[in-house]
Amino acid sequence: MITWIGLCAGEIWHCLDRHQGEASLQSLFAEIDAPKETILMAVGWLVREGYVLFNGSLQDFTVQLNSKLPP
Repeated sequence: MITWIGLCAGEIWHCLDRHQGEASLQSLFAEIDAPKETILMAVGWLVREGYVLFNGSLQDFTVQLNSKLPP
């Protein structure tokens, strides 16, 4: 399961990169071929590691690449 979550996290990263660093959760669900639960776990992993940030309210938020990461 950890492997699938990690692979999904990579797909999320690439999806965000294609969208200039920010996308809605709904667009991630539409573009990534994985169960919603896996996508949510992968987003959580990326947030925990500091790679992405949330913007907006709890009902309507976007996921954004963290621009403060070292190169």
